[in-house]
Amino acid sequence: MRVSVRKVTLLFAACIFVVVCVFLYLSLESQRLTGVEPFAILHQGDIHNVEKKLERLEQELELNHQSIYDIKKALYDLVREDNSSVQVLRSLVDPLFDDVDDHIPTNKIKQQLLKLDKNECLFYKVPTPKTDVQMLDVYDKLLFENGEGGVWKQGFDIQYTGMEWQDLPLKVFVVPHTHNDPGWIKTFDKYYKDQTKNIFNSMLMKLPVDKKRKFIYAEISYLSTWWNEIDVKQKHLVKGLIENGQLEIVTGGWVMADEANTHYFALIDQLIEGHQWLEQQIGVRPKSGWAIDTFGHSSTMAYLLKKAGLTNILLQRVHYSVKKYLSQNKMLEFMWRQTWDHSGSTDIFTHLMPFYSYDIPHTCGPDPKICCQFDFKRLPGSRVKCPWRVAPQAITEKNVDERARTLLDQYRKKSQLYRSNVLLVPLGDDFRYDTPKEWDDQMNNYQKLFDYMNRQSGWNVQAQFGTLHDYFTAIEERNRIESGQRPPGYPVLSGDFFTYADKDDNYWSGFYTSRPFYKNMDRILESHLRGAELLFSIALAHVQNNSLQALFPSSSLMSMLLLARRNLGLFQHHDAITGTAKDLVVNDYGNKLFESLAQMKDVTTKCAHLLLLQNITLYNPAVTDFFDVDEVRAKHDAIAEKTIIKISKHPRTVAIYNSLGQERYEIVTVHVSVAEVEVSEVNGRIIEAQVNPVWLGKEEIASGIFELAFTARVPAFGFSTFVISPISKSTGSTKRGKVVLYNNQRGRNGRESRYGFSVLVSGLPKVPFHIESSYITAEFSHKTGLLQSFMNNEDKKVMKLEVQFLFYGTTVEKSKDKSGAYIFLPDGEAKLIEYSKPLIRVIRGPLMSEVHVFLPSVQHIVRVFNSPGLDGVSLELSNVVDIRTEKNKELAMRLLTDVDNSGGQFYTDLNGLQIQRRKTLQKLPLQANYYPIPTTAYIEDSETRLTLHTAQPLGGTSRRLGELEVILDRRLNQDDNRGLQQGVLDNRKTPNRFKVLFEKRQGQHHPANSSLGNQLDSYPSLLSHYNSLTLLHPMMSMSRRVEDSSIQLKPNFTALTSSLPCDIHLLNIR
Repeated sequence: MRVSVRKVTLLFAACIFVVVCVFLYLSLESQRLTGVEPFAILHQGDIHNVEKKLERLEQELELNHQSIYDIKKALYDLVREDNSSVQVLRSLVDPLFDDVDDHIPTNKIKQQLLKLDKNECLFYKVPTPKTDVQMLDVYDKLLFENGEGGVWKQGFDIQYTGMEWQDLPLKVFVVPHTHNDPGWIKTFDKYYKDQTKNIFNSMLMKLPVDKKRKFIYAEISYLSTWWNEIDVKQKHLVKGLIENGQLEIVTGGWVMADEANTHYFALIDQLIEGHQWLEQQIGVRPKSGWAIDTFGHSSTMAYLLKKAGLTNILLQRVHYSVKKYLSQNKMLEFMWRQTWDHSGSTDIFTHLMPFYSYDIPHTCGPDPKICCQFDFKRLPGSRVKCPWRVAPQAITEKNVDERARTLLDQYRKKSQLYRSNVLLVPLGDDFRYDTPKEWDDQMNNYQKLFDYMNRQSGWNVQAQFGTLHDYFTAIEERNRIESGQRPPGYPVLSGDFFTYADKDDNYWSGFYTSRPFYKNMDRILESHLRGAELLFSIALAHVQNNSLQALFPSSSLMSMLLLARRNLGLFQHHDAITGTAKDLVVNDYGNKLFESLAQMKDVTTKCAHLLLLQNITLYNPAVTDFFDVDEVRAKHDAIAEKTIIKISKHPRTVAIYNSLGQERYEIVTVHVSVAEVEVSEVNGRIIEAQVNPVWLGKEEIASGIFELAFTARVPAFGFSTFVISPISKSTGSTKRGKVVLYNNQRGRNGRESRYGFSVLVSGLPKVPFHIESSYITAEFSHKTGLLQSFMNNEDKKVMKLEVQFLFYGTTVEKSKDKSGAYIFLPDGEAKLIEYSKPLIRVIRGPLMSEVHVFLPSVQHIVRVFNSPGLDGVSLELSNVVDIRTEKNKELAMRLLTDVDNSGGQFYTDLNGLQIQRRKTLQKLPLQANYYPIPTTAYIEDSETRLTLHTAQPLGGTSRRLGELEVILDRRLNQDDNRGLQQGVLDNRKTPNRFKVLFEKRQGQHHPANSSLGNQLDSYPSLLSHYNSLTLLHPMMSMSRRVEDSSIQLKPNFTALTSSLPCDIHLLNIR
């Protein structure tokens, strides 16, 4: 236990160190750039002033270096358990935050916050870095013609003279591999038992037979499972194969992660889980990345892999027209650079495979009919056949010359697409090498071919088995560069590779939304895991300081955290979060998420029990349920239901947890059993509250369940506790929401009282109606009940904001492909949902007001918060979607505004880390202009930016002026012929949440055709960042199960002396 606590202490201290370093850097950088125009021309008279500034900067830099040294020394002493170092560290850190206000007077500066000033972000001060290839420019250039390319149908005829290898021989690396999906057609466990385990066992048997044999492997989730079953001798053999270069572990993530729907938190977490396991168990760190089956590629992943220590990566699934363009220009290998990077510090060497697939028929060269003949698993007698009906031949002395010449011809043609005489040829497919026979068939036949090729002096070829590391090392040697450097003459590329198409108009934009219920659940578990990790680390430090190691259940809680990391990591797999697995596999993923979500609530409440005790010596681990959690799920596919706090004669204590690094001042809601209550802080100060009805159906109010809303001010990484007390009658501090029902189904109009609520029952409203807060007025159509405009109450400016719900169908021709789990193939423009006189519920109150509209397949809710905090500056939209009665339909939500985003430009985020500019291209089909929206999308003109923040990843677009659109759910009756062998018919009733933020643009805004106005990269405001974080990490409430006056709770708790600066987000402490 002592070792574990020291490790946690070190990790916590290290995170503080990182935050301090970033703060020091930003302080210095802001002073360097403030007021300085980029690339300004200096006059002679300015030289002296510049020299003075440089001297001052040098002095400040020296002081910063000294501060960092002192912090390092304090951290070192802390790890050595020198308790005095804690005070030293605090004395060093606290001054950094002296000028940071821990409380933003939000009620006074909301108007200022909503002004989007370019000077807020340093990246805006300089033009977008120039690169040789920018993917948005490539899309503008391409005609996307799908002409006949000969044997390489999506490419062109490749020619060579034979003179290309006179000076340097063609060096060929054939890389044996297997691609093991951690769930797809079978569950993870079934795949492991049936195939993956056999692959590892066969590898141990056959790889040591000949040192010329090589193999690469990627998915650590499977490797760790097998590792736990083998003995010490077998583990030693694996380590030996890695040490002598026969076996390479590539990427090293828990899974081969999806890059479209994932959030960077989960991407990093599954990388950490895989890399830590590798380092602890085998002592190896991956250097090469391998992403052959992710459905498009994000520059965020390249950035994270670079930061994780990888120097090279390989990609496969990129639009066939983009592959052709890059092949024609010998740009399939490039330095991939981030759009904000001016120095090349983010560059990572990238190899893009040129052909249709990663299977053997599409990797040796341009002709799949020939390449299939060199997949020796398909020898006569095998159950696996070549579709071209020409079977492979075992290599003998009689046929080796002809077979070697035929294969070499493919190698030479493929090499013409690259800039060097070094060629990479992957040799594998899904779940390959699972029998000793396949190992022998592939390895023995290829070795005969290599030996024959290498003996022919005039052929100028050197062929061998290799690993990714072997290949990339050879590239470096041929170009005489160090690892990670840019080879001379190789291009620099920026941008991403969405949306992927593998043929014709088959764009893989459907999986951006498929199975949205579990996409939503993924984000919820991410938030709970992060929150639990933070509290557990903080609680361990308190346990150590108070000598409670023997009492606190650290081992069991750590086991829960480890399982949650791995279950969340497993779900980042490119057939899991994508929604592209079979129903039974989706259920398996769902049960794993469900189990870990419940356990993370358990970890959080147990840590809260310890941290909130006024007298920590009274901690009693036997009280296992000190707090009730905020909500519960009956099963993995059920919507969470709020826990009801039972109020009788005695007050109940509620703790609110904020997992963000900034203090939050927001309206929170809980469910209580009676309406006559008041809310107070622990010191007795009464807080304004609002009671709303809870609905059993569309019009029926529940008895004995009420929604209680109140404003909670909660410190960073901490808790605030509140008291809910019964009262004999309603007081001025607690108001009831007033209800209006339009288009009621009962046929009776008039005002009535239901369980103490004033309810006005009415027919069709005759004029538009509205709800408002002190900052926002939202107006709704009297015909549809849906939002139609937004007004800022301070400047009275009205902006169009219409909401529509629409259905897309799928192609109807029998001969054409149709939409499925992966593919989006609509039958044309979306059609508005047909309905008339929908039931409309309006609830108005002093703290929050909301409108509920009941439409076919969706219940839509709009909320405004009359809050002193930043939750009051945006509209909250939420839906409960149910399309289980539909057939081949995809439900979309569209926002129509008067934002003039001319040129079809809009912006979407990449994995929550960065923003990518998009452009609607009329030359492409509708589905090609859909992109992943993991967290954020916005449109803007010279005056206004409209941002849609989403709590779950979905697909979206902006196809017309002033529009933003997202697909909410998909129900499809057929397979789309990508291997799943089923449609998507397991839809659930699915919740989703959004925030809509209007911001005024100010400062210097450049015209679209200028170097700064046509920025390829764009940046959310700090307010937008905060909005997204609060949506993804809502505050969590927990109620004390048994009130005991002898055990007092703290009024609040925080791990920090003050909030972190608003531009710093602490990702995790683990």
